[in-house]
Amino acid sequence: MAGARAVEEILARGGAEQFSITMFGDEPYGNYNRIMLSHVLSGEESDADIFLNPLSWYQDNGITLHAGVRADRIDRFAKHVFSSDGRVTPYDTLIIATGSRSHLPPLDGLHTPGGSVKQGVFGFRTIDDTRKMAAHAQQEHHRYAVVIGGGLLGLEAAAGLRSFGLGVDVVHSGGHLMSAQMGPDGGAVLRRSVEALGIGVLTGCRTTAVLGRDRVTGVSLRGRPDIACDMVVVAAGIRPNVDLAVLSGLPVERAIVVDDSLRVQDEDDIYAVGECVQHRGEVYGLVAPLWEQAVVLANHVTGTDTGAAYLGSRTATKLKVAGVEVASMGLHGPELETDEHIVFSEPSRGVFKSIVVRDNKMVGATLLGDSRKVAYLTQAFDRGLPLPEERLGLMFDLGTPGEETGVAELDGEAQVCNCNGVSKKDLVGAVKSGCTSVSGAMDATRAGKGCGSCKLLVRQVVEWAADGAVEEDPAAGYYVPGIPLDKQALMAEVRARGLRSVSAVFQALAPGGAEDAKSKMGLASLLKMMLGGRYIDERDARFINDRVHANIQRDGTFSVVPQMKGGVTSVQQLRRIADVAEKHNVPLIKLTGGQRIDLLGIRKEDLPQVWADLDMPSGYAYGKSFRTVKTCVGKDFCRYGTGDSTKLGIEIESRFQGLEAPAKLKLAVSGCPRNCAESLVKDVGVVAVEGGRWEIYVGGAAGAHIRKGDLLATVDDPEEVKVLTGRFMQYYREQANWLERTYAFVPRVGIEHLRAVIVQDAEGIAGRLDEAVQASVDSYVDPWQERDDPRTPGQFRTSLPLTVLPQVPVR
Repeated sequence: MAGARAVEEILARGGAEQFSITMFGDEPYGNYNRIMLSHVLSGEESDADIFLNPLSWYQDNGITLHAGVRADRIDRFAKHVFSSDGRVTPYDTLIIATGSRSHLPPLDGLHTPGGSVKQGVFGFRTIDDTRKMAAHAQQEHHRYAVVIGGGLLGLEAAAGLRSFGLGVDVVHSGGHLMSAQMGPDGGAVLRRSVEALGIGVLTGCRTTAVLGRDRVTGVSLRGRPDIACDMVVVAAGIRPNVDLAVLSGLPVERAIVVDDSLRVQDEDDIYAVGECVQHRGEVYGLVAPLWEQAVVLANHVTGTDTGAAYLGSRTATKLKVAGVEVASMGLHGPELETDEHIVFSEPSRGVFKSIVVRDNKMVGATLLGDSRKVAYLTQAFDRGLPLPEERLGLMFDLGTPGEETGVAELDGEAQVCNCNGVSKKDLVGAVKSGCTSVSGAMDATRAGKGCGSCKLLVRQVVEWAADGAVEEDPAAGYYVPGIPLDKQALMAEVRARGLRSVSAVFQALAPGGAEDAKSKMGLASLLKMMLGGRYIDERDARFINDRVHANIQRDGTFSVVPQMKGGVTSVQQLRRIADVAEKHNVPLIKLTGGQRIDLLGIRKEDLPQVWADLDMPSGYAYGKSFRTVKTCVGKDFCRYGTGDSTKLGIEIESRFQGLEAPAKLKLAVSGCPRNCAESLVKDVGVVAVEGGRWEIYVGGAAGAHIRKGDLLATVDDPEEVKVLTGRFMQYYREQANWLERTYAFVPRVGIEHLRAVIVQDAEGIAGRLDEAVQASVDSYVDPWQERDDPRTPGQFRTSLPLTVLPQVPVR
């Protein structure tokens, strides 16, 4: 990353006209974002998503890239580089950016007698490491992993392996987790959050040996019992890669020694940058310092600013570790008697805040679980700003910039993107230079291209800088990011070309025919909606929930929700559910908000048998589709009921079950205006009113977003309710953006327009909408029938058994 960034900075200063640039890379790829490897391991991102520059970038900039070729030795006097492919390459100016490698501590049994790392032992530093870990974790007989190291990387590795369903223990020699970034109190709160993920934590504990003759069978611990396991991930820190420098006679202490211009000590034409560098005795392992170094180096190499000096970095870390927001900068706790230490701790919510103040300047902070104030605190830390007398305002919005006002009040030097070292001033400069779209400013500055946690703040700064003149990003109108077409144009092309599968759409419509992982699920949903039974199903186009027809939980198990139409069940169904729960030792049985029964903690390989034992249809508690209809008692039993809400709810759910949509659909039917089924806050809500009539509301929500639905129509009978409900859903399916809920769609389109189209048939498409939704209804197949005939060999493979049962409370 540092080497490519240095070259980017050189190119930005006209370096392409000064130099013929050649790059060697030990790995057979271009540069990629190592920060995102944990996201690849957990399945949140694909390999392709984390590359920073495609191979075409090197070609476009006239760079000769030798990918997969290692630079072995430098002849400093003849100015030649000798590489592993036998090539000898001359140079005028040389930049070393060999980075760092995983540190493998001297443990017994870590290596085979032949000297290679034992099968089942992994570092966590490269794409290849990540791929091998994922492949090993998915093997059927592998059930348990040990991660050595409870720092940032170790916790990310543990969380990623947990997502494969493995039991995971983290063994950390320090007294608390992330001991390099925070104090014991913060570490205790973090431990609680990590353990809540089902990850075991052993602190103050040293691994003494890796067990197993040919492959890993466990680890030995000092003073504690051995732990049996199938794989060991060593995340015990990193070490600078200095072999090339040592062999070439360059000055190396902890790393390659450089001066303030990033020039190697006593060398006129050799520079070094990144994690392989030692500057003023410091070696940095975070991204931001590397970017700062790259700027100074480029200024000197190109002659743009020969007075530029790198004077070291104040390091601040802001990341999401195992799902927990973590920000850390400076001191972990007070060092002097006069230091002020402000602490807020709320362990039950996983929130911890610690700020150290010296001479009215902030010299350290730790934030866990709530990083809303991190932008202001980072600015205060970096610039030594005077602090408010009300110290509590450092942690909460009391006298310091709040989220809304913070953007305008932030100093220009305030760092917005910690990963890429992008300040507010940089973003403002990009906007003033003509980048008036958010994505354009991100591309120009790299802001938001690291861990991505700053994207909201980046958007706010760009919008503020553009003073309301933010241009709409063309890609923002694409239905999915990988196909440059809006929804209607995309649907027209699919129809005109007779495309029936996701891969066929990419082949025909994506630039260069390139497939885009982030677009697949949206395309699959759209094609299924359009084509029904004619859609060619490709399972790699689905997310995990849709591949196995169950909702994955954070501990890697799944929840099973059988269908109960309208919230109605029977003695037989209840008895069957109870028998299944008992037979499979279901750890938690929970009533859902949609009037159904949720069986939580089901292992993936057990899903087919659980469905078979239930012998009930899927309740669709997952995926982007029609899910459920909530009902009240209705007129048969309720003293106030004016309509048979239960009967109508069952009929609606029977008719539209499993219907694909851009986002999930939750419905309700209430038997009177008392609205016990909460119909006014559903995607479609139906309320019985006096005179046997029914009101239909659309666009309501009561989740993260609250909205009362708009009245679409008042009709005279239940059949008309079903017709208009289906017509609205079909129009929504055809017109809404991918992942756009009805609470956003309805106000965007306008209730008057919806009434005109759906109720009054102003556009003459009502008949077609009815036919289209009927075609989808006719093609419905219960997905749980796949229990007898898995679509792929690994669909319900037995590679995810848990030695430790899910860590959910049994009530």
